[in-house]
Amino acid sequence: MTNKTLNARDMDFILYEWLDACQLTQRPRYAEHSRETFDAALTTARQVAEKYFANHNRKGDENEPAFDGKSVTLIPEIRAACDAVIETGLTRAGRDYEQGGMQLPHLLSQACFAWIQAANVSSSVYAFLAQSAATVIDKFGSDDQRQRFFEPMLAGRFFGTMCLTEPHAGSSLGDIRATADLQADGTYRLRANKIFISAGEHDLAENIVHLVLAKIRGPQGVEPGVKGISLFIVPKWQVNDDGSLGARNDVQLAGLFHKMGYRSSISTAMNFGEQDGATAYLLGEPGKGLSYMFHMMNEARIAVGTGAAVLAVAGYLESLEYARQRPQGRAPDNRDPRSPMVPISEHADVKRMLLEQKALAEGTLALCLYSARLVDDMHTHPDETGRADAAAMLDLLTPIIKSWPSEYGPRANDLAIQIHGGAGYTREYIVEQHYRDNRLNPIHEGTNGIQSLDLLGRKLGLNGGKTFLQLLAQMQITAKTAATNDATQELGAALQQAVQRVGTVAQFFATQRGTPPSLLTANSAVFLDLMGRVVIAWIWTWQANVAAAALQAGKVVVNEKLAVNDEAFYQGKLQAARYFVRWELPRTVQQAELLMKLDDTCVAMEDAWF
Repeated sequence: MTNKTLNARDMDFILYEWLDACQLTQRPRYAEHSRETFDAALTTARQVAEKYFANHNRKGDENEPAFDGKSVTLIPEIRAACDAVIETGLTRAGRDYEQGGMQLPHLLSQACFAWIQAANVSSSVYAFLAQSAATVIDKFGSDDQRQRFFEPMLAGRFFGTMCLTEPHAGSSLGDIRATADLQADGTYRLRANKIFISAGEHDLAENIVHLVLAKIRGPQGVEPGVKGISLFIVPKWQVNDDGSLGARNDVQLAGLFHKMGYRSSISTAMNFGEQDGATAYLLGEPGKGLSYMFHMMNEARIAVGTGAAVLAVAGYLESLEYARQRPQGRAPDNRDPRSPMVPISEHADVKRMLLEQKALAEGTLALCLYSARLVDDMHTHPDETGRADAAAMLDLLTPIIKSWPSEYGPRANDLAIQIHGGAGYTREYIVEQHYRDNRLNPIHEGTNGIQSLDLLGRKLGLNGGKTFLQLLAQMQITAKTAATNDATQELGAALQQAVQRVGTVAQFFATQRGTPPSLLTANSAVFLDLMGRVVIAWIWTWQANVAAAALQAGKVVVNEKLAVNDEAFYQGKLQAARYFVRWELPRTVQQAELLMKLDDTCVAMEDAWF
């Protein structure tokens, strides 16, 4: 059984031809880097992915974590994989040299992570989640907290989690019941029951540092809603002043969740403070816990989108290879039963399914890496306005970056199963696991429905709508460029119309101030899907412009390094763009009509009618 990861030629195209990663080396932070150092990091990531993560992707699925009431058992390959990414420095790829990092652009560190995720998205969670938690402590913690918790996490000695969800509240964080009581020594005693905690218990590190949302109790109880939420550091083991481990904290594993997929990544129910209360340390200021946690959550949402996209790519590559090797049937105009059967990749309906996978998988991966480029601009753009605009654009697009790949990545994986036929429905082929792994992504880190409410209810009006208009303007520039080339004229015209369409819908919502919010947001999922389609159409048209220019410039030689015919590669880009614009983008017409009718079909449905 094969285990595909990513298309190296496509990654080169995205990074160097489309997003111009090498231009980042002109900025002071990345001045010591070059194409050679970027490639070296990518090569290391690919080698680690294939040697330490792909090797147990199926084994981890078949041997999920087990809890015997005392300890958790993971397959040993997970520890080896975590050790490998720590020892090679991949977990610290984007951090400062002074912190032992490579000081890579976020674009490159995200691309490195994509190789790991594609090889084994489930086992990739442990070490990289720990680094996300460490970043929150570094940004908002005290000097003592950085020394006590951040530095061991940076070194890979401690791992970390984020603990938000509670059984009764789900995604409604304002309704959490976790409480924290201030002690005379300045620490807190925290009591909470949290569920769906990824990496909540294991033996992969010396300690596990939990970041826990809770409400501080005072004389009048706790403040209701999200304003009363604070963020706390709650270690599994106490950490002494000299950095050694102290007593076990009042943190207990209550049980494991047994998942449909994503099985190597342990999902836990955690109890804090069953006895005298778990010792907790307030992170930052009281009442700002949710805003602090969103730094980690937004990073996690982009990682979810990227994971969904790379799983779609992996499934596409598997089904493409299978379709090319699987002979079955003959061309419709060939009636000679004695003629040899043809590979199913030559049948029109299989081509349709492959094209849809390519359009969805490569389009969403490009979107996710574009978001990483925005992170670089947010931190290192030469002028303040450029940094602020990049931050706002990332904020606007984050609901789409999380949701659109996680909605349509499983669709691509479903098509991969279909191309395999009956074989795809068996466990002998990896495509069925891809689908099960990917099916988690529309759910975690904020369901797609929650993301749609965020987009329509908050992000659309970001900066008074200025950021949304800037996005539309960028799309129009891409459309106008496409109009200047015969190979992309059709794409430019379609994108221009779609941009006008989504702008009209947004303007319509801006005029509905007196409409009840329940009706305005009733079809937010439709708006997110519409806007996501237009964004992906923009991404594809933008890539098509680059591919068409390369063909015009005569870049049609065989790429010896990657053993790829560049002419065929660029033509594939153009054809996938055409597919998306012709087959997927027209759906926005009906979606726009539905939204501007303020259709109440769903919201008006009564419980008794089901």
